[in-house]
Amino acid sequence: MFIRLLILFTCIPLLELYVLIEAGRQIGLFSTILLILLTGVAGAWLARTQGVEIVRRIQIEMEQGRMPGEVLLDGAMILVGGLLLLTPGFCTDLVGFTFLAPFSRNFWRGVLSRWVQRNIEQGSIHIHRY
Repeated sequence: MFIRLLILFTCIPLLELYVLIEAGRQIGLFSTILLILLTGVAGAWLARTQGVEIVRRIQIEMEQGRMPGEVLLDGAMILVGGLLLLTPGFCTDLVGFTFLAPFSRNFWRGVLSRWVQRNIEQGSIHIHRY
Protein backbone atom coordinates (compact mmCIF):
# COMPACT_ATOMS: atom_id res chain seq x y z
CA MET A 1 0.00 0.00 0.00
CA PHE A 2 2.87 2.37 0.80
CA ILE A 3 4.35 1.88 -2.67
CA ARG A 4 1.02 2.69 -4.32
CA LEU A 5 0.65 5.88 -2.28
CA LEU A 6 4.25 6.83 -3.04
CA ILE A 7 3.58 6.45 -6.76
CA LEU A 8 0.31 8.33 -6.50
CA PHE A 9 1.69 11.32 -4.62
CA THR A 10 5.14 11.63 -6.20
CA CYS A 11 5.32 10.06 -9.64
CA ILE A 12 2.03 11.36 -11.00
CA PRO A 13 2.74 15.02 -10.05
CA LEU A 14 6.24 14.68 -11.53
CA LEU A 15 4.75 13.34 -14.76
CA GLU A 16 2.22 16.18 -14.81
CA LEU A 17 4.98 18.77 -14.28
CA TYR A 18 7.02 17.29 -17.10
CA VAL A 19 4.06 17.32 -19.49
CA LEU A 20 3.13 20.89 -18.51
CA ILE A 21 6.71 22.11 -19.04
CA GLU A 22 6.88 20.38 -22.41
CA ALA A 23 3.50 21.79 -23.43
CA GLY A 24 4.72 25.24 -22.43
CA ARG A 25 7.79 24.79 -24.60
CA GLN A 26 5.85 23.49 -27.58
CA ILE A 27 2.78 25.74 -27.64
CA GLY A 28 3.77 28.58 -25.30
CA LEU A 29 2.96 29.59 -21.75
CA PHE A 30 -0.27 31.45 -22.54
CA SER A 31 -1.71 28.58 -24.61
CA THR A 32 -0.79 26.05 -21.93
CA ILE A 33 -2.47 28.08 -19.19
CA LEU A 34 -5.50 28.60 -21.41
CA LEU A 35 -5.78 24.85 -22.06
CA ILE A 36 -5.55 24.12 -18.32
CA LEU A 37 -8.33 26.62 -17.61
CA LEU A 38 -10.49 25.29 -20.44
CA THR A 39 -10.20 21.68 -19.26
CA GLY A 40 -11.09 22.79 -15.73
CA VAL A 41 -14.20 24.62 -16.94
CA ALA A 42 -15.16 21.75 -19.26
CA GLY A 43 -14.66 19.27 -16.42
CA ALA A 44 -16.83 21.26 -14.02
CA TRP A 45 -19.57 21.59 -16.65
CA LEU A 46 -19.45 17.89 -17.62
CA ALA A 47 -19.41 16.73 -14.00
CA ARG A 48 -22.37 18.97 -13.20
CA THR A 49 -24.51 17.88 -16.15
CA GLN A 50 -23.61 14.21 -15.79
CA GLY A 51 -24.12 14.42 -12.00
CA VAL A 52 -27.62 15.87 -12.35
CA GLU A 53 -28.50 13.03 -14.74
CA ILE A 54 -27.15 10.44 -12.28
CA VAL A 55 -29.21 11.88 -9.41
CA ARG A 56 -32.32 11.67 -11.61
CA ARG A 57 -31.53 8.04 -12.52
CA ILE A 58 -30.97 7.15 -8.85
CA GLN A 59 -34.35 8.63 -7.94
CA ILE A 60 -36.07 6.66 -10.71
CA GLU A 61 -34.39 3.39 -9.63
CA MET A 62 -35.35 3.96 -5.99
CA GLU A 63 -38.96 4.84 -6.90
CA GLN A 64 -39.19 1.56 -8.82
CA GLY A 65 -37.90 -0.34 -5.78
CA ARG A 66 -34.56 -1.31 -7.32
CA MET A 67 -31.12 -0.89 -5.80
CA PRO A 68 -29.28 1.60 -8.05
CA GLY A 69 -25.93 -0.24 -7.91
CA GLU A 70 -24.77 0.44 -11.46
CA VAL A 71 -25.98 4.03 -11.30
CA LEU A 72 -24.14 4.60 -8.00
CA LEU A 73 -20.97 3.27 -9.62
CA ASP A 74 -21.49 5.73 -12.48
CA GLY A 75 -21.94 8.51 -9.93
CA ALA A 76 -18.66 7.62 -8.22
CA MET A 77 -16.84 7.63 -11.55
CA ILE A 78 -18.34 11.01 -12.46
CA LEU A 79 -17.20 12.42 -9.12
CA VAL A 80 -13.67 11.11 -9.61
CA GLY A 81 -13.61 12.27 -13.24
CA GLY A 82 -14.69 15.77 -12.23
CA LEU A 83 -12.04 15.94 -9.52
CA LEU A 84 -9.36 14.79 -11.96
CA LEU A 85 -10.40 17.48 -14.45
CA LEU A 86 -10.23 20.17 -11.80
CA THR A 87 -6.63 19.32 -10.96
CA PRO A 88 -4.14 21.07 -13.23
CA GLY A 89 -2.42 18.75 -15.66
CA PHE A 90 -3.05 17.05 -18.97
CA CYS A 91 -2.58 13.41 -17.89
CA THR A 92 -5.18 13.61 -15.12
CA ASP A 93 -7.47 15.50 -17.53
CA LEU A 94 -7.27 12.67 -20.03
CA VAL A 95 -8.22 10.08 -17.42
CA GLY A 96 -10.91 12.39 -16.03
CA PHE A 97 -12.53 12.80 -19.46
CA THR A 98 -12.64 9.01 -19.88
CA PHE A 99 -14.52 8.76 -16.56
CA LEU A 100 -17.05 11.38 -17.70
CA ALA A 101 -17.68 10.26 -21.28
CA PRO A 102 -20.50 7.68 -21.26
CA PHE A 103 -18.94 5.39 -23.89
CA SER A 104 -15.60 5.09 -22.07
CA ARG A 105 -17.28 5.04 -18.65
CA ASN A 106 -18.81 1.71 -19.69
CA PHE A 107 -15.28 0.32 -20.00
CA TRP A 108 -14.27 1.66 -16.57
CA ARG A 109 -17.51 0.34 -15.02
CA GLY A 110 -16.63 -3.15 -16.23
CA VAL A 111 -13.08 -2.90 -14.89
CA LEU A 112 -14.28 -1.59 -11.53
CA SER A 113 -17.07 -4.17 -11.27
CA ARG A 114 -14.62 -7.01 -11.89
CA TRP A 115 -12.21 -5.55 -9.31
CA VAL A 116 -14.98 -5.27 -6.68
CA GLN A 117 -16.25 -8.78 -7.44
CA ARG A 118 -12.74 -10.25 -7.17
CA ASN A 119 -12.13 -8.50 -3.84
CA ILE A 120 -15.48 -9.68 -2.47
CA GLU A 121 -14.62 -13.26 -3.43
CA GLN A 122 -11.17 -12.95 -1.81
CA GLY A 123 -12.71 -11.55 1.37
CA SER A 124 -11.04 -8.16 1.07
CA ILE A 125 -14.40 -6.40 0.88
CA HIS A 126 -17.19 -7.22 3.31
CA ILE A 127 -20.81 -6.29 2.72
CA HIS A 128 -22.97 -5.91 5.80
CA ARG A 129 -26.73 -5.99 5.33
CA TYR A 130 -29.09 -4.70 7.98
